[in-house]
Parts: sequence; C-alpha cells; structure tokens
Amino acid sequence: MSLFNYKYYDSPEGQDVYKKVFVTGKYATLTGLAAATYDVLMYSHPKGIVNTTGRYMFYLGPLVGMATAFTVTTNVAQNFRNKNDGVNYFLGGVAAGSIFGAWMRSLTVAVPACIGLGAVALIKKAAVDNGWILIPQMPPSATKTIQSVRHDWTLVKDLDNLKTWTKGTN
Repeated sequence: MSLFNYKYYDSPEGQDVYKKVFVTGKYATLTGLAAATYDVLMYSHPKGIVNTTGRYMFYLGPLVGMATAFTVTTNVAQNFRNKNDGVNYFLGGVAAGSIFGAWMRSLTVAVPACIGLGAVALIKKAAVDNGWILIPQMPPSATKTIQSVRHDWTLVKDLDNLKTWTKGTN
C-alpha cells in the first residue's frame, strides 16, 4: 500500500507508527499552511521572504509537533501498556495539549488544552470503537459541480400557460 493512500486506522494500534505519523503530519501541515496563509495575507503582512517563512514556520512547527506527539504517545502507550483503550488516546491528547501550551507560552492555556484535547481524543476513540460517525459524508447531490446547471434546482416549475402578463407599450 502506498504511503499517500494509507489511512490512520488501516493497521492496528501500536503498529506502523511511522506511517501514522506521516498521516497525522500531513493533515497538520495542510491545516498549518491554511492558517499561515491566512495570517500572512490578512493579518501580519510580513516584509520579505525571511519574515514570511518565519510566519509559516510559526504555525507549521507546533501543529506538526502536536500531531506527531499525539501519534507517537498514543502508539507508545499502546505498546507499553498492552491495552487498547481510551487512556492511550487521552495521553496523546495531553501530549498535544502540552505542546500547544508551550507554543502559547502559557501554563494557564496548557492545562485546559491538555484536558480538552485529551477529552476530544477520548471521544474520537469511543467513536472508532463503537462505529459512530462524528462528521457525516455529504451526499453527492448536495455538492455543486460544473454539471449542476443541467439540473433544475427550483421548488416549483414554471408553467408557460399560467403566464398572463404581456409586454405592454406605454
């Protein structure tokens, strides 16, 4: 299986840690690029390539670090404890929250971030184990494509025989 087609849950917990780090790092990189681009274009307006690169690294570094810390901590805890439960995910969320707190340089941010990200990770683990769908897929008919103009999206069709108005001349 290609590394680019690999999904996080393709292998059991505690196995293929490097592939899982790549997957979570990929999503963190995409999120960081979006956040950094928004910051550079709309907020900070850095001058020069060095300052712009610094702003991108300000977002990319911690976000990729948080994703890596979560993945590695979760899988190491799985291998160390030999249990596949929510505690591993909570520990991963605490590791990611501690990096977030260090990024914000605040202990008052770090503690709630650790607890919050740990709780979110517990919910994700429960959803995976129980088959819950947290974010449902959009049906294909709900998305607009280039061929959407071929469909009539109106609620009521126009009836030509009901048009009683005429073009009047004044």
